Amino acid sequence: METVYDWVTVLIFAGLITLFLQRSSMDDPPDTIWHYMPPAIGCAVANYLGNEGMTVFAVAMIVAVIGYIFVVLKPLRKA
Repeated sequence: METVYDWVTVLIFAGLITLFLQRSSMDDPPDTIWHYMPPAIGCAVANYLGNEGMTVFAVAMIVAVIGYIFVVLKPLRKA
């Protein structure tokens, strides 16, 4: 973990895992495991782009991942 992209994407991914574990323990979870695949892949791609020096694309991917999480997964929704 040497770059800021490593830290940011790992933190986003850790939050994603926490959300998945919390939701999967519900009686009737509002989403499936497949809903978590796009942001997980997006974190990996953003990290790669950032480490390769493509800052604009990496930041855009991180913003897209965060947008997906809030629009599709709705982590602030009341249980």
